[in-house]
Amino acid sequence: MNIVVLCGGTSSEREVSLVTGEQVCRALREKKDNAVLLDAFIGCDSKKASEFFSNKEYNIEKELEYIKKQSKDIEKLKKSRKEFFGPSVLELCKMADIVFLALHGANGEDGRVQAAFDLMGIRYTGSDYLGSAMAMNKAVTKKIFKAAGVPTAKSFSVKKNHYENIEDYGMSFPVVVKANCGGSSIGVYIVNNEQEYKEALDNAFLLDSEAVVEAYIRGREFSVGVIDYKPLPIIEIIPKEGFYDYENKYKPGATIDQCPAKLPEDVEIKMMQAAKDAAKALGLSVYCRVDILTDGEYNCYCLEANTLPGMTPTSLLPQEALAIGMDFPSLCRYLVEVSLKKYGI
Repeated sequence: MNIVVLCGGTSSEREVSLVTGEQVCRALREKKDNAVLLDAFIGCDSKKASEFFSNKEYNIEKELEYIKKQSKDIEKLKKSRKEFFGPSVLELCKMADIVFLALHGANGEDGRVQAAFDLMGIRYTGSDYLGSAMAMNKAVTKKIFKAAGVPTAKSFSVKKNHYENIEDYGMSFPVVVKANCGGSSIGVYIVNNEQEYKEALDNAFLLDSEAVVEAYIRGREFSVGVIDYKPLPIIEIIPKEGFYDYENKYKPGATIDQCPAKLPEDVEIKMMQAAKDAAKALGLSVYCRVDILTDGEYNCYCLEANTLPGMTPTSLLPQEALAIGMDFPSLCRYLVEVSLKKYGI
């Protein structure tokens, strides 16, 4: 099968996306798929594009070298070019049997690429544009969770230049402030007083025009992968220091990941059901990863759903799949197969 593994892009999670893309491409090639790596923003020259899928000597190291070389001028390129898709990207994606979306963050995980591909008849992995857009927007996600009865922490949203008192929403410090459409825990702050709250909002507004303020739940953090509306074993994330922020997510050895998580059976059932309900509420029919907190009484609080969760050596979804005997290459191939079901294949 000819597969474009689309990575990179322009978001703050670009570097993580490149790692995901490399890992997925290697895994699919191990499964004998004709998988090729492509940076969505950088693209490739027309001469190379003409032999993209026919090159029998495809070398992923050379492609990574090309991407990294071009990435040195990425900021200058972003200022000089309006188009998101780089040279030959759409043409190559049209040629593929399916595109494996290894993008993270804005312009990739937020439904925009998915919508463009839908209009062009390009098949891709993961959820459709609407589910992706809703899940990326934390304020919208919260409203949908509440309307659908999915357990979630008390919260409210704040628009830029519109300060809101937490007391007006029945909340008290500590609270968590999050950039509305951020990912990989970028723009997330735990604050304990008014001064920290104002600073956190200012920082969040550097990333987005809206922020979400959420009640701080003191307890344990879990994640549940959901594929085809079937939950995977629960994984518990135990940071050695602080909370599960960007550094702890991607720095090897920064967290202890326990899968399957040690939980009472009734709590495990309740948590897996909450993850499934969250995926259904957002219409994430293909796959996602739902982040969940529990308090001291094992009440579950769904934080958000990640529509294109990381697929790096330290990522959670691959660890959960491994707990049921599915190695990384098999997981990548399975996500392709489940995604093709959207198209009746």
